[in-house]
Amino acid sequence: MIAQTVNKAVKYYLSKRYRRIEQHYQGGIDLQEHQFSALIKALSRTQYGNQYGVRETISYRDFQDRVPPVQYEDIRPYIDRMMHGEADVLWPGVINWFAKSSGTTGGPSKFVPISKQNLYHCHIAAAWDIMSIAYHYRPDSQMFAEKTMVMGGSLQRFLPHHKTIVGDISAIWLHHMPKIGRPFYTPDFETALLSDMEQKLDRMLHICTKENIVMFGGVPTWLSVFFNQVLDFTGKRNILEVWPNARLFVHGGVGFEPYREQFRAFLPSDDFGYLEAYNASEGYFAIQDHFSSDGMLLLLDNDIFYEFVPLDDQYQLQQENIIPLAEVNTHTTYAIVISSSSGLWRYMPGDTIQFSSIDPYRIKIVGRTKHFINAFGEEVMVANTDQAIANTCQSHTANVSDYTVAPIYFQGGKKGGHEWLIEFEKEPEDIELFCDTLDLQLQKINSDYEAKRQNDLALKRLTIKTLPKGTFRKWMAHKGQLSVQNKIPRLSNNREYVENILAYVAS
Repeated sequence: MIAQTVNKAVKYYLSKRYRRIEQHYQGGIDLQEHQFSALIKALSRTQYGNQYGVRETISYRDFQDRVPPVQYEDIRPYIDRMMHGEADVLWPGVINWFAKSSGTTGGPSKFVPISKQNLYHCHIAAAWDIMSIAYHYRPDSQMFAEKTMVMGGSLQRFLPHHKTIVGDISAIWLHHMPKIGRPFYTPDFETALLSDMEQKLDRMLHICTKENIVMFGGVPTWLSVFFNQVLDFTGKRNILEVWPNARLFVHGGVGFEPYREQFRAFLPSDDFGYLEAYNASEGYFAIQDHFSSDGMLLLLDNDIFYEFVPLDDQYQLQQENIIPLAEVNTHTTYAIVISSSSGLWRYMPGDTIQFSSIDPYRIKIVGRTKHFINAFGEEVMVANTDQAIANTCQSHTANVSDYTVAPIYFQGGKKGGHEWLIEFEKEPEDIELFCDTLDLQLQKINSDYEAKRQNDLALKRLTIKTLPKGTFRKWMAHKGQLSVQNKIPRLSNNREYVENILAYVAS
C-alpha cells in the first residue's frame, strides 16, 4: 500500500518533469545559449579560465578563439592537481569525486572530475528524465512500487589524497542516489558496489532472483552474462519466467544491435520496452525519448555545452572547423566536443555521432575517433559492424555475446581483409555460410567496403575465428580490467587487440 502511494506520487512528479523533455522540441538553441552563459561564469573563476583570459561576458566566438579543444592527455596535469586536493583548477572549488574510465580495455585509465553540480544537474537529472519518459509512455509503470535491477561499479580512495574518491560513474551515481529511490533498487548497495565482478554476480543471483523486478539498467554485455547465469541457477527457459512483471530495459555503453536478438530470446514479449541512453563518464548526453524514436534526444539543459568537429574522409578531426549546435546537419559524421560543469572545457570524449534529426536534435553514436578500420580505404565504423552482425544473426538464428575486428595486412602478395573474433551465445549451424552473409551485409551497409571487395580486387572475404564462451570476460580479468565500465574494443585499425586476445587464448 505504501509503495503504491509512493509510486503514485512519483508518477505525478514525473508528469510535471516531462516538460523538460518537451522544451527540447521547441527551443533547443535557446537552452544551449543559457548553458553557455552559466558555464562561462564558472570558467572565469578558475585557474584554467584565467590562463586563457576568460571573463564572464566572453562571447562564443571569443571562447572559440581563446580556449583550445583538448583531449584527455592535454588536461591530465590539471586533473592530477585536482585529485591531490587543489582548488579552482578546472572548476570552482575542490572536487573530491573522479570517475575512472578507460572506455575500452586498451589504454590507461582516465579520471574524469565529477563536481556535485555536474552529478546532480547532469547524471542524476538525466536519470529522472528517462524515468519521466518511461512513465509518460507507460503510465502503468511500477518502478517506484517494485524493484529495478542495476549493475554498478566500485569505489576506492585515492591513496595520495584520502579525501579523493575514484570509481565507475555508475558507482558514484549509486552512492549519491536520492533517498526516495533507494528502497526500489536491487541488489543492496554493498553488493552493487563490490569490485570483484565474479563475487558480485554470484551474490546478485541469490538476492535478485527473490525480488519482483520490473526494470533493468546496465550494459547489454554484462546483463547478458548475468541473465545466462540466472537461467542456469533457476532452471527457467527465459527471464520473464523469473521476473514476469519486467517491462523495461534502459541500456547504454555499447551498441545494442548485436544483442537485440539475444534479448528477444531472454525477454520474449511484445510488451517489453527498450530505451537507449548515452551516459558516459564525462556526462549523460542523450536519451531515447520514445520507444520507437530514431536516435536519442540530445540533452541540452543538463550543464553541458556542445560543439562538433566534422571528420574528413580519412576519419581525421578537422579541428579548425569546430561548429556549434546551430550549424550541424544530418549528413555528416562529427566528433562530439563538450564543455561541462565538471571542468571539461572544449573536451573531446572520443565518440563520433550523426544527427538523425535536427528538429528536435536527435543523435546516433556511430563509433569512436580511435576505433574504426580504414586500413585499405574501406572506412568501416562501429555502427556498420554492429548492424551487419545483427542482420546476419537474424538470418542465421544465431546470437553473439561479443566481438572485435582488426585488419589482415597485405603479406607476401596476398590480399588484405578483416579478421573477426566472435564469441557466440548461440553458434550458427554453418559458420562459413554465416561468414558469407556477414561479408555481404557489410558490403550492403558500407559502399566503400563494397567497392574494395568487388571481385576480391583489394580485399578478400572477411574471416571469423570463434572463441569459447567467456573468453572476452576472462581476457579482461587477466588484464585486471573486469568491470562494468570497461568494454571490448569493437574495431581497431591495427592488430594489437586481436593479437593480444589470440595470444591469451593460445596460452
